Amino acid sequence: MASLQTAEQLRGITFFEGLPETLLWHLAKVAERRSLGIDEFLIREGDPREFFAVILEGNLAIERNDTADDGVPMRLATFGDGHVIAEGALLDGGHHGSSARAVRPTTVLVFARAALEPTLRDAPGLHAALVSRAAHVMSERLRGADAMLARGRSGPGFGGPTRREHDFLGDREVPDAALYGVQTLRATENFPITGVLLADFPELIIALAQVKEAAAQANMALGLLDAKLGAAIIRAAREVQHGRHHEHFRVDMIQGGAGTSTNMNANEVIANRALELLGHARGAYDVLHPNEHVNLSQSTNDVYPTAVKIALHRGIASLKDAMAALVGAFLRKGDAFAPHLKMGRTQLQDAVPMTLGQEFAAFAHTMQEDVDRLTEAQALIREINMGATAIGTGITAPVGYAEQVRAALSAVSGLTLITAPDLVEATADTGAFVQLSGVLKRCAVKLSKICNDLRLLSSGPRTGLGEINLPPMQPGSSIMPGKVNPVIPEVVNQVCFDVIGGDVTVTLAAEAGQLQLNVFEPVIAFRLLRNIQTLRNACVVLRERCVDGITPNPERMRQFVEHSIGIVTALVPVLGYAKCAEVAMDALHSGRGVYDLVLERGWMQRAELERALNPATMTGGTT
Repeated sequence: MASLQTAEQLRGITFFEGLPETLLWHLAKVAERRSLGIDEFLIREGDPREFFAVILEGNLAIERNDTADDGVPMRLATFGDGHVIAEGALLDGGHHGSSARAVRPTTVLVFARAALEPTLRDAPGLHAALVSRAAHVMSERLRGADAMLARGRSGPGFGGPTRREHDFLGDREVPDAALYGVQTLRATENFPITGVLLADFPELIIALAQVKEAAAQANMALGLLDAKLGAAIIRAAREVQHGRHHEHFRVDMIQGGAGTSTNMNANEVIANRALELLGHARGAYDVLHPNEHVNLSQSTNDVYPTAVKIALHRGIASLKDAMAALVGAFLRKGDAFAPHLKMGRTQLQDAVPMTLGQEFAAFAHTMQEDVDRLTEAQALIREINMGATAIGTGITAPVGYAEQVRAALSAVSGLTLITAPDLVEATADTGAFVQLSGVLKRCAVKLSKICNDLRLLSSGPRTGLGEINLPPMQPGSSIMPGKVNPVIPEVVNQVCFDVIGGDVTVTLAAEAGQLQLNVFEPVIAFRLLRNIQTLRNACVVLRERCVDGITPNPERMRQFVEHSIGIVTALVPVLGYAKCAEVAMDALHSGRGVYDLVLERGWMQRAELERALNPATMTGGTT
C-alpha cells in the first residue's frame, strides 16, 4: 500500500514525468520517506553523495559555509514542493558541496544509491532516464543562474510551485519557495532599475531586522502584540541578523515609494519565516500578518531612515578602520623616508627643500583629520525618529512606544540612540545624510589629491620626477613593452570621482523633499552606502597594493636639490631678498649652482654657507 501511495506521489512530480508505470513502481519500492524539523539537515556540506531526494512538502535551504563572512552560512537557493535535490548523486560519487537545511517542517523521499543499484541493473532504461533527467535539471539551474546574472539579478529569483497572495490591488501568484510576499513581488516588477538589490547591502538588511526585533519587543511590553507571535517575529528577525534569508531581499535599491518596498520586503520575509517557526505555511497571514504584526506601531517613514542610519553607522566604522590603517601606512613611510632630502614644489615649480618623510607624514595627517570628521558624522546619525510613524505625529503608535522602541533598539544594535526632540522635523529632514555625504566627499577629494601626488612623484621613470617607485602591479600597455602604469592610484582616483558625483546626487535628492517627507531617501541611502563601501575598499587596496610597497629614489631627489634654484630661499635671512633674486637669475641662466655663485661673490664664507644650506636647517629639523 505504501509503495502504491509513493508511486502516485511520484507521478505528480515533474522530474518523473513520462516514466512508465513499471519504472515508477521500481522507484517507489526503494524510496524512504523522511520528515525533517525546522533547522534539521538532510545533507551536510562535505558528506559523501549517497542519495538523491524529492521534496514532497516544505522547504530546504541550500547553503555553503566556505563563502560566508563571520561563519554565517551563505544561502544559495531555497527549494520547495516537487523539487529534486542532490541529483548529482545519479551522475557521480564525490562529496556534497553544500548543505540542505529545512526551514520549515519538511517531508522528502530519499533514494539511496545502494538501494537503487540492484533496481538500476534490472532496469537499464530507468538508469538512463534518471541520468538524463538529472543532467537536464542541473543544466536548467545553471541556465537560470546565468539568466539572473544577465538581467542584473532583478526579478523574483525563485521558481517552482506558487502560492496565491492578496493585497488591495488583487491576487498574485508568489513562488512558494520565497519568503517574500505579494508586495515585494510587485516591487521587483516595478523597479528593475540598477540590478543592485537589498541583498547587496547586508548591513541594511541586518539593520532592518534589528528595527523589527526592537519594535516587536516594544509592542509586547506595551501589551499590543501576542507573546507567541512576538517571540516568532523576534526569532525570525534574529535569523536575518545572523545572515540567513538575505537572498529573499529582492527589491532594487533605487525604488519609488520612499522605501516602502524595502520595508515591506523585510515585513514579508520576517512574517513568513515566523509563520514557519509557528508551524504554519507561508502566506498564512490570517495567523501572522506582515503589516498588522511585523509592522505594528510603525511606518516606512520611521523604519526606513532609522535602519539606514544604523547601517551607515556600521559602514562608517568599517571605513574609519580602513582609513586609520592607511594613515598608519603613511606614517610608517614618513618615518622610513625621514632621511631623504628632496625639493618641495608649489604650482609645479621648485619651492624649498623638505624631506620625503615630511611629505608622507602630511598624507597621513590629512587623512587622520577625516577619520575625526567621520566620527562627528556618526554621532549625528544616532538620532532616530522611531515612533514618528507616518509624518511625525505618532499616529497608530501608543503613548510610550517611542521610548520603548528606542531603548530596545539601542540594546539590539549596541548603539546609544537618541529620539529626535521634534519627530515631525526629523521625519522630513535629511540634513544628517547631507552632512555625512559632505564628509565623504571631503575624504574623496583629499584621497584623490594624494593619489595625484603619488602618480606625479613616481612619473617617468626616466623622464618624469621619478622620486619614488610604486610597486609594479601589472603590465601597462598592450603595445609598449616594459611599461608599468600607476594603476592602483588610478583606480582610487576613479572611486573618488564617483563618490564626489554621489554627493551631488544626495544633495539634489535631499533638496527635492516636499512637505512632511522626503520620498527620495532610497537613492540617498544607495549612494551613501555605496560611497562608504567603495571608499573603504579603495583605502584597503591603496594601502595593501601601493603604499606598503613604495620605495624612494634618494639619489634622484638629491640631484634635484643640488641643481635647484629654490635653495636660495634659505639664504634670504642672511643676504636679503634682492641679492638672493640676483643669484637665482644668474643660476637659472648660467646653469651654475647657487652654492658656487654665492662663494664667488664673496657674500658668505664657506662654513657660514654650509650651515645655512644644512638639510636640517632648511627643513625645519623635523620629519
